[in-house]
Amino acid sequence: MNEEIEFIIDTAKEVMNNAIAHLIKELRTIRAGKATPSMLSNVMVDYYGSQTPLSQVANVNTPDARTISIQPWEKNMLQPIEKAIQIANLGFNPMNNGDVIMINVPPLTEERRINLAKQAKAEAEHAKVGIRNARKDANNEIKKTDVSDDMKKISESDIQNLTDTFVKQIEEKLAVKEVEIMKV
Repeated sequence: MNEEIEFIIDTAKEVMNNAIAHLIKELRTIRAGKATPSMLSNVMVDYYGSQTPLSQVANVNTPDARTISIQPWEKNMLQPIEKAIQIANLGFNPMNNGDVIMINVPPLTEERRINLAKQAKAEAEHAKVGIRNARKDANNEIKKTDVSDDMKKISESDIQNLTDTFVKQIEEKLAVKEVEIMKV
């Protein structure tokens, strides 16, 4: 196969892998039944004037399935962490006992589960759009190359097979997440 076409296909594959990686990251932040530290992964804390991820200023644990505990490395960070959690608008009510911030994660209502499943589907659809765009870009680049029409058709077929494989991965990841969300 032509080096230029191999490069185009490798580039498309890399973009598709990035779309899957982004989807996994986004699905991880969508809350399912039990408490996990990743629920707070998007929380940014004002740490001496700069926005810093919560995980870099505190130890985040889940002592049980319904509780998240946040132990700041510096005691003076309790208030900024508590404020950052409230600003993040995750639906949590942090409780500060002077040493640790505790969050009781309420069980999900049926309506909330359905909304979270819709959110997961939307994230999966964004990933599919990214993969389809990578396919379109790769096919456009292949059409510009100076190779035989047969080679172009074979390359476009390879790109389509890649696309199908990645879309299937997205569907599988979405199905797993939906089961996790809907499980009571």
